[in-house]
Parts: sequence; C-alpha cells; structure tokens
Amino acid sequence: MSRMKTMSQQRFQAAALVASPSYPNAVAWSEENLIAVASGHLVTILNPATPVAPRGLITLPAYKPFPIGVIHPQDILAPCILPTSLSRDARPCVRSISWSPIGYAPNAGCLLAVCSTDGHVKLYRMPCCEYSAEWIEVADISEMFHSYLASVNFKESDVLSSGIVEEQINDTQMDQSCGDTQQVSILKALTVVENARGNLKNNNVRDIVAVPDSRRKHAKKGPEDCNLSLITAEQFASRNSMLASLVVAWSPDMILTAGVEEASADYVLSNCSVLAVGAKSGRISLWRICQPQRYSSTNSRELTTASLIGLFQAHDSWITALSWLHISDASNPQLLLATGSSNGCVKVWQAYVNQLLKSSEVSDVLVSLLKEISTIDSSPASVISFTVPIESTGKLFLAIGRGSGSLEVWIGELKSSNFDKACCPDAHEHIVTGLAWAFGTNCLYSCSQDDTVRCWILHDDVLSGVPLPSNTTGVRSQFDVPNVYDSCFGLALSPGNLAMAAVHSFDTDLLDPMYEARTLKGAIEFLWIGGQQLDLTLNTHPDPELEAFTGLPERELMSWKNNVFWSFNQFEHVNKPLVIWDVVAPFLAFRQSIPPYVEHILIRWMRTFFGSEFEVSPSISSKICKLLSNTTSRQLHMLNVISRCVFLKELKAEQINSKLQDFEGFDGAEPHQSFWLNLVCNIEKELRERLVCFNFLAILRIVSNSTAEFSKSRCWTAVGLGQMVQWVASNADKLSYHVKVLAEKIGKIDKRLRSLCDYVAEERCSFCSAPVPFESTEVAFCEGERIDDGVGQSHKLRRCAVSMMVCPNTPTWFCICCHRYASSLAHTALFTMPKSPLDSNHVSESLTPEESRKPLCPFCGILLQRPQPDFLLSPSPV
Repeated sequence: MSRMKTMSQQRFQAAALVASPSYPNAVAWSEENLIAVASGHLVTILNPATPVAPRGLITLPAYKPFPIGVIHPQDILAPCILPTSLSRDARPCVRSISWSPIGYAPNAGCLLAVCSTDGHVKLYRMPCCEYSAEWIEVADISEMFHSYLASVNFKESDVLSSGIVEEQINDTQMDQSCGDTQQVSILKALTVVENARGNLKNNNVRDIVAVPDSRRKHAKKGPEDCNLSLITAEQFASRNSMLASLVVAWSPDMILTAGVEEASADYVLSNCSVLAVGAKSGRISLWRICQPQRYSSTNSRELTTASLIGLFQAHDSWITALSWLHISDASNPQLLLATGSSNGCVKVWQAYVNQLLKSSEVSDVLVSLLKEISTIDSSPASVISFTVPIESTGKLFLAIGRGSGSLEVWIGELKSSNFDKACCPDAHEHIVTGLAWAFGTNCLYSCSQDDTVRCWILHDDVLSGVPLPSNTTGVRSQFDVPNVYDSCFGLALSPGNLAMAAVHSFDTDLLDPMYEARTLKGAIEFLWIGGQQLDLTLNTHPDPELEAFTGLPERELMSWKNNVFWSFNQFEHVNKPLVIWDVVAPFLAFRQSIPPYVEHILIRWMRTFFGSEFEVSPSISSKICKLLSNTTSRQLHMLNVISRCVFLKELKAEQINSKLQDFEGFDGAEPHQSFWLNLVCNIEKELRERLVCFNFLAILRIVSNSTAEFSKSRCWTAVGLGQMVQWVASNADKLSYHVKVLAEKIGKIDKRLRSLCDYVAEERCSFCSAPVPFESTEVAFCEGERIDDGVGQSHKLRRCAVSMMVCPNTPTWFCICCHRYASSLAHTALFTMPKSPLDSNHVSESLTPEESRKPLCPFCGILLQRPQPDFLLSPSPV
C-alpha cells in the first residue's frame, strides 16, 4: 500500500475506463496529442488535456472467421486444431494498437491500427463530420491479406491426398451451376462434419470450418462459400496461423529522395508509412499506406489505400513485439525493424526507404537481417523499444522487456552490426508490459503486470534505477479514481516527453462492490516527468540563478529547465509536428506557484537564437523586428503559441487578434502583458510578411519563367493576391522595405494575374452578393442591401488567415490557439523558412509539386482542425 500511495502523489490526473486492459502496450500516444487505450473489447480515445471530457470509441464486433477451408471429420480432434476450437467462443479483445504518423487521416490527423485477439487488423479514423463518438473504419488489412493469400493458394506446395482431390473435383463440378446451388459444396462439407459430430457422441468438440455457425442461419451464401475446399488439419492450422495477427506497428514517415529517377510517380507526391503486422506463423507482412493527396474539413470519405509490399518469415514462433526506427541519411535513408518472438529470440532487420517506396509487388527481400540478438533468457519478448540518440547516429539503443520480468538493453553499431549487452537486471517480478525511451537515450521507463512503473538511467553501460519525479507542478485533477491497482499494462510518453500515461487494472477486492466495482474496470494515470533527474552528478553543478526561486528544490527546478530545453530542441526540427501541450500545461501550473520561473526558462531559451544579451524590457521593442527577421519560422511559431497560451492566457484570442490587426501599440495593457503583446504583434507581423512575400515571389517566378514547359507544369499558385496587395497598401508605413518593393512589381502585372492565379480584386458577399471592401485581415463587413428607407443590412464575414479572402459558408479549418479560420492552405515552404528576407531560390524550389499540404496555421504552426461541438472529442496540440 505504501507504493500505491507514492504513485498517487506522483500523478496529476487520472481517468476511469469501462473495461479492463489485458495485453502489453495497451496505451499509445499519437503525434496529434490523442491517447488510445486498449481495454477488453473496446478502444477508448481521449484527450490528455481533458481526460474526463468526451471520448472516442472503437467497439470490436464478433468477426466472421475467414473462409480458408474445411477439414475431414476425423481431423477434428487433431492437436493442431485444438487452439482454434477453444478460442472460437471467446469474445474478441484488443490485442495491439498503434498510431500512424500525423497526416494519414483525411483531416490530416492520425490513423489508428487495431489488432484483435481473433487476428483481425483494421484502420480507423476520427469522425470529423459524422457527429459520432464511434470512430470510422477506413481499411480492413486482414481482409486484403486473406484475399492475397487465397490468390496464391496460401503459398502451399503440399500435394493433397487423392481422396480430398476427388472430393474437390466433385464439388467444383457441382458449383458450376451456381445460381441457387452456390452453397452446395459448403453444405455438403458441413453435412459431413455434422455427421462426424454425431459419431463423436459425448465429445464436446466443435467443427472446425472457416464459416461460423451463425452463417448457417443465412439462407443465401456469399460467393466465397462456393469455393471452400477440404484440406488437412495441418493445412488448416497453417493457414489460420498466417491470418492470426498478433501485433501491429507503424513506421515513421518516409519520402522518396530526389535522386531516384526511376521511382514510380504515384509515390513521389506524398509521404508514405509502412504498417508491420506480425502473426502467429512468425511471418511479418508490410503494408504501405500513403498520405491523402488532399485534406478536407468537409469530406471525410477520402479513400485510404493500403498496399501489401512485403511478406517474410521473421521467426519460427509467434511474433510478440515490433518496433521501428528511422535512420536519417540524406543519401540513403534507412528503416530498422526490431522483432521479438514467443521463444525469446529478437532480431533487427534493415530496410531501405527507396525500396519500400518503389516496390509494386509483394516481395520477401525488402528487408535483410542486420543482427540476431542471442540471449540465454528464452522467455517471450513482450515489449521492445528502439531508439537512436540524436547526437550520434551511429549507435542504436534497443530495450527488451520479457515475460520473466527481466529487462535488457543492447547497444549496437549500425556500420559493424555489433550489439553489446549493457545489462540485464531483474527489473520486475512479472511480465514487462511497457517500455519507452525518454529524452533521447537518457532514461528508460518500464512497467509490469506487478503494477510497478520504474525509471532507469543508463550510465557507463549500467542501468541504475532512479525514483520517479514527484508532481512538482502541484496540478490536481478535480476528478480522481481510487488508487487500488493490481496490474499495469503499458505506458506512453507525450510528444514532448514531459508527461507519461500509464494504464492500470483495478484490484476488484479493494473496490466498493455496490458502486465502484460495477463501473470501474481500469484507469489511465498521468504523471509529469519533466522533473526527472537525468544527470546523476547534478548536485555537483548548482545553478546560482535558480536559488532565487523558492517553493521547490533546486534539483527539481534544474531538471525541469534542462528537460524543457530538450523538448524545445526537438520541436525546432521542422519535420516534427508542433504539439506542445505538455510544455504549455506545466508552464501554466508553474505560473501559479513560481511565476518568475517560467519567464526565466523562456528567456534562457530565447537567448539561444536572439543572442546572450536578450532581456525582457520595454526598450527591446525597437530591436525586436531585426531579431525576428533572422529567426526560423518554427521558432516564431513556438514563441507565438507560448506567448498566447501562457503569458496572455487571461485574454481571449479574439481580443488579441483585434489588437494586432493594425500593429498599434498596447499602452492600456497590464505591465506584465505589455511585452508579450508587443512580442506577439511583431511575430505575427513578421509571419504575415513572409506569407505575403512568398506568394508575391511565387507569382513573379512563374511570370519570369513563361516558357511552355514551365507554364504547363504542375506549379503551386498563389491565392488571395488581390487582398494581399490591398493589405500592403493600407499598411505601407509599417511594413518592411522588401515587402513594398514586391508589391510594386505585382502591381505592374495586375492585368496578367487573372490568367495566372485565382485573382479576385473585389469580393462579393455570399449572403447578399453585395461588395465586400477590404478593411481588416480578421473580419469583413459587406456594404449590404439597400431597402426602401435607404438603410442597408450588413453581414459580418470571416476572412481566411492564409489568403485574407472571405471564407465561404461551408465549414472551414480552425486554429484552437489563435481562433482564426482558414479556407485555403499555406504552402509547406512557409513553415520551413530559415529567416527573412526571403531567398528567391528557396521559393523557386517550392514551386514544384509538393507532398500533401497539411492544414497548418500560418501564425501558430499547429495542425488546423474542424470545429467540433463540445460533446465530441477534439485534440489539443496546445
């Protein structure tokens, strides 16, 4: 009980589940900040920012077994058939879940792969416009896999006995008539089996056929029922093990390198990911899923295409664990796949991105064995976590959790393919159910069915256990659950690695049987790990600047500062989605207890790109414009989000926007808000200038390259040039010199703009068709219809944050940070700009066809979404 009380003090919130988890890795955290929990026959999807708010749900139905054949009645009691016979009546449960990278759902979110205990694998998406809590199925991987195996006869070379062949020939002749006699062969086979059941008398054994008993009640049989053949018990067991999926895992994003000229055009325009599916047969199937060609906030029926590209024999026993790792190499990017099996064997496979993207046929040579890790421990590998340190791409870190409770860490060299065992402590008393590397390779978190969650520090090739950090932020949830757990079935880390979620099952003997035991089956617990001490020698290097902050030990304050810096450095990479909820939330909590501490951390971070002399003071306002022009777009987005969500939290987003639209001063603001309002004003001014200049340069680039080849190419064209020109004219005295120069060049070719892009100089109201003058970048008012007394009725309209044009009446994209709307999408290059003024070469390279353009806010850099009612689930990237 003492350990339970300690865990309760460490968590900052918890949420109850209506079903109990049963398998390892029962929780997964997506890149868009959603959490999926596998519990029984349900998958619960929730928002960690508000875990007791509305949730998403996936309910597993009772799947029909695949039609793989019928066995002889005398083979019903064969030992290889017994597992299938015993599992048929069990209700399917969720065995494995995995989130795709961001951008694979029709709304640019994440897809969720769900594997059930009866071997089915399906992909689901969020219900964007269905107004439902139930998630939508978009692809049935198992059904496609069965179709492939059936087309190649399950890759069997066994010669059937003459008796079975004769039976199949007779059945085939009978099936040729089809029509009402489609079910003759299957009914004949079922009759044979039923007769055999009668002969078995009191033996309680079910018939093993691919069509379940429920199907016999249907009068009409499907076309697949016509072709069921009699097979041996061994064939049935082999086919069933091929289709019995156990674990799923998505790979990181892949994109074809520019140097591969022979690549198929179908895969050049969009990023792809590979879904690995491990089965009981020891085989792993590889499925390539491409991002949608376009994203939409109104149409969620964009098809998700999955192509089977690889199938290889990885182990001789069940696949129990999978983990992907991406090796960044500009010339030859690679993917590594670590696989674990039920006999304890763990292997590392090497695959090349270009081969995975180019492959158009199912192949067994897309991956090659890099290393087979031998070990004395033959207990099953229950979980695997694979990572590589950012500062050293040559080293690989592989953590293996086993059914015996032991924990292994292997450190490998990619070039030499050598792996050395760092340690193998008896970490837990029962099966290890979760592993996660945090802050690169600085620490490793593990959990077990013995209900322990532990942290390990790898130092000098030795894993040392360290205590979990306490809830230093002081945040407590208003809704809590009893802390009477008996097992932990997985853990997951937030995108910024500052928070952790662990899923537990309850000890029902300690719950109130009248109330709690009926409704509480499991719980998900959230812990802050930003205060995790990573440096065991931290006490010998005190920070004098932290001595002024009272309320928390200096060691914990130093750990939070270092870990937040690590998180900031990760998000500065433009390929990583900007999801900083786990930075904003603790900052808000620290502002309640230690307000100067948050400003201290942020100023120290800003000095890394503004200069060591940067300070928060009114006099800095005159210099901030020059500093911002040499700052990357990603850093500007992060500053804008944190300023709005942390330091200007008391103000509504619409209030801030109204103050920013004219770039005026904020003399009436509170003293502690004045600097941050001015900072946000200058940041958004810089970002809008970059947006406008990019559009101007893009159209000028097209004009200067008016050759037939260039004009016919699929180039990106600007939207809203007319409104951007008017914006420059109305704010000429506040804008940079290069913006006004480009606007003058656009004015000289205004007659050609209509033929080059969607140029609209004068807009019309979508309600009354009255003219809409350009007066603000946020909202617009039409001139209204004139009625008899001469008074007009004006309509208030929203303007697109990207194009500045009036938004249509249809649902548009929405930014939950700055509360702006967008009907057009900004070009990807806007979010990767290193500085301003713009580089014309950077713009010209961006005019070529790009990958799927994600709906990102040009001012916050976060993923836009369709506004949802309060009773539905929505992600919170901030």
